[in-house]
Amino acid sequence: MVDVPAGRALIGTPDGEVDELHRDAEQFGVQRSWVQKECPRHPVQLAAFRLAVYPVTNAEYAVFLADTGHNELPSGWSYGRFAPSAANHPVHTVTADSADAYAAWLSGRTGRRFRLPTEQEWEYAAGGPEGPRYPWGGDWRAEAANTLESGLLMTSPVGVFPQGRAWCGALDLAGNVEEYTSSTYRPYPGGELVEDDLYLRMGAYRIARGGAFNRFRDLARCQRRHGPYPRSLYAMGFRLAEDVPPHGEG
Repeated sequence: MVDVPAGRALIGTPDGEVDELHRDAEQFGVQRSWVQKECPRHPVQLAAFRLAVYPVTNAEYAVFLADTGHNELPSGWSYGRFAPSAANHPVHTVTADSADAYAAWLSGRTGRRFRLPTEQEWEYAAGGPEGPRYPWGGDWRAEAANTLESGLLMTSPVGVFPQGRAWCGALDLAGNVEEYTSSTYRPYPGGELVEDDLYLRMGAYRIARGGAFNRFRDLARCQRRHGPYPRSLYAMGFRLAEDVPPHGEG
């Protein structure tokens, strides 16, 4: 885990940047309303917390399954298991409920306070107080993230894109697998409800962030709000956050 200090985060996208972002991403089939979902940009004061350096891996998730008998296997595991060569790749094709169950299990096993990050915590950890478009800055760099632009077309071992390191020290916040947060989609303060295909299909859906190996760079932006549309194209994984214990504890 890395420490993310308390601070004032600028969350979301300024209204004046929507057209530019849409023009850039329209080639990937992105609709303007999907970008509008990120508006307006607004300040949020966040308490200190901890965030996992990497998303949860296949090997780690397998320990959870063996210890609990949890009956929901990742749908991407062929014949109910992962390839040994992918032990250190992030687990994906899991549900938000399974991600929550993993956090609760590890909390019980360790006596610590694990959970999923809120979407505001995730965005702050990825972009820092100033909120650039990507964890490394304002301009896209294909060598910094495992997205479709990398040409890998598969997950990669966690941490092998060091140029994508965020200011807090976390890796893989852009690309590899999409990451669930603990937040349910709702408009930002002063924003409008976007009833896109995801909303009409899922209703109140869990927000995911960060993009994935099989999606274009647009989803890798720090501000991009997404969710678990029920198709195999969506590589849904997660990483853990942790409350900072009160002074003098733990």
